[in-house]
Amino acid sequence: MSNMGRNMRSVLITAVTVCGVLTGCGQGEDIRQTAAGADTPEETAVSADLAQDGRASEVSGEAADGQGELESGDITLSIWAGEEDKDLIAAIADQFVAEHADEANITIEWSPMVEGECRSHLLGDILNAPDVYTTTDGDLRTIVAGGAASPVVNPDEIKAGNLEAAVEALTINDTIYGYPITADNGYFLFYNAAYLTEEDVQSLDRILEVAAENGKTFDMDWTSGWYLYSFFGQTGLKVGLNDDGVTNFCDWNSTENAIKGVDVAEALLAIGANPGFKNTSDWLTDAQEDTCIAFVSGVWDASAIKQIWGSNCAAAKLPVYSCAGQQVQMACYFGYKMVGVNPYSEHVAWAHELAKYISNEENQKLRFEMRGQGPSNINAGQSDAVKQDMVIQAVLTQSAYSEPQRLGGNFWTPTTNLGNACASGEIGDLTLQELLDETVAGITASSVQ
Repeated sequence: MSNMGRNMRSVLITAVTVCGVLTGCGQGEDIRQTAAGADTPEETAVSADLAQDGRASEVSGEAADGQGELESGDITLSIWAGEEDKDLIAAIADQFVAEHADEANITIEWSPMVEGECRSHLLGDILNAPDVYTTTDGDLRTIVAGGAASPVVNPDEIKAGNLEAAVEALTINDTIYGYPITADNGYFLFYNAAYLTEEDVQSLDRILEVAAENGKTFDMDWTSGWYLYSFFGQTGLKVGLNDDGVTNFCDWNSTENAIKGVDVAEALLAIGANPGFKNTSDWLTDAQEDTCIAFVSGVWDASAIKQIWGSNCAAAKLPVYSCAGQQVQMACYFGYKMVGVNPYSEHVAWAHELAKYISNEENQKLRFEMRGQGPSNINAGQSDAVKQDMVIQAVLTQSAYSEPQRLGGNFWTPTTNLGNACASGEIGDLTLQELLDETVAGITASSVQ
């Protein structure tokens, strides 16, 4: 599947050379938000029909199982991966081409794709999608249901070499559909140690107090339910995907739970009204301008914030926050990144070979060295460098207060509305209970909103 035009920016990688970039209406550049994307109506229709039994969508063309012989001659493979992975993919492609030079004349084409947007583009045109793509485990079920994921060809090797949780996250109906590449797709706290101590960052109340005292802010994106979940995750209030693979369950409006939905909403309003808080996703700009001293994000921002804050850059698990007279630990969604193979690839056996190569132990070590991402590979994760990395240790500590993201498309818009209302304090004529009832009705709706 080397026809990658389709108005996308694309570069050709031959060995390690990036030959050029074509600009068009390519995917967005903001890679900080790595939550699985919201379902489109078309995707939801596919999921409703297929998610429970894993049947492939009915598209023209013939899917291959990846077990065939490796062809010789000229082979072109295409890959979608993040803009930030360009240099890493180039380095891996260089080595892959060199190692297989005696078997085939391989060319690898790379196009930038935000991982959170991969699913919708993939399912929108499977036959013209790339041979190989990177995405997150939270999107895998829909991708499999849409017939766009070829089962891995080395399941026993993957099970033996990677963290059990990573393998489980990529397994559907006892079949592994992705080659794991990271075990770090969650969020935690970055903070500026020139203002905040290790003790300070244990409490959100204290972070906000220090920020306000210094005319600075604690930044967090409440326009995204991916982040807003952090205030609900350890309260006993639940949200998740129903067995139909499409609709959600949610009791964030509960009046029976020990911590009620209104309790969380009141806590959010109090935080939103604090002069030390800012609802934004542009924390790097704020940090650069020295107006932000702490923010919630993930490993994808580590390199940039280290350059901005230098030796004062620090990371920790998320703090506790005040709710219903208690100190409640903030939670996070946590997941795994993977390499997938399009079963409709012209060269599916080679596509699997490349996916295996990208995800192997050595290249997970290289990914950590170049991108600072935590390995899913057990041996790669045992290196002293990984164990001593403050960012990786922060996300791993936070993972104890996490769960996998398993959500239907109706989760996103209602939670955006809730987050914006609580951050601004503008809830109109609604009571907090009515606001939560409206939010939950939208999240659990049976049809696409």
